Amino acid sequence: MAQATRTGRKPSTLETLWRSTVGKKAVMAVSGLVMLLYLVFHMLGNLKVFFGPDDINGYAAWLRTLGQPFLGHGWFLWIARFGLLAAVGLHGVAAYQLSRRDLAARPTGYAHRRRRASYATRTMRWGGIILALFIVWHILDLTTLTVNPRAEEGHPYQNIVASFSHWYSCVIYIVAMLAVGLHIRHGFWSAAQTLGANNARRDRALKATANGLALVLTAGFLSVPVAVMTGVVS
Repeated sequence: MAQATRTGRKPSTLETLWRSTVGKKAVMAVSGLVMLLYLVFHMLGNLKVFFGPDDINGYAAWLRTLGQPFLGHGWFLWIARFGLLAAVGLHGVAAYQLSRRDLAARPTGYAHRRRRASYATRTMRWGGIILALFIVWHILDLTTLTVNPRAEEGHPYQNIVASFSHWYSCVIYIVAMLAVGLHIRHGFWSAAQTLGANNARRDRALKATANGLALVLTAGFLSVPVAVMTGVVS
């Protein structure tokens, strides 16, 4: 039976699920898959930069008209942003709380290390922090245009070129995208385990999918700053 809260009220099913370790892992898995889906579409949108300013600028303008006339101009983007923000928040909070529980559960003076994990596993926490900081920078750079001195409202092609014309923007982006790749590689596999999608027959395919997604997304995102730096996109 679920224990009563301090106020004497019986916790709801969602509250009970959230407080459990299994529930937090499920929240991390589902929110992670939501963010992965966003990354796939975001990368495909970014690659339109290779087709010229009219293509990607037109695509950006089209996104602002989605849902009309039921939705107002730009409403779809704001709904998507708030949904993504909720997914990021839930993912981060669940990860932090699970990390605290893991540390609290370790016996004092525990000297023996667990089986050596992969590089991606050992850097998941730092990768999460890097990505959180990058999201703030990315919003200021290409959404609010606060740190992009040559930005033009409604001209994403020109804004991308202006941003990646600075070496520090390229470094920030490249480091963040490498962290994204490592995060996806380990996170996809962890989500599959949490949601019960893995078994002895599927393990190899799931690992290959995780590696493939990480490689394709990392390469796709990195191709844009590299193209600007080399003059392919200008």
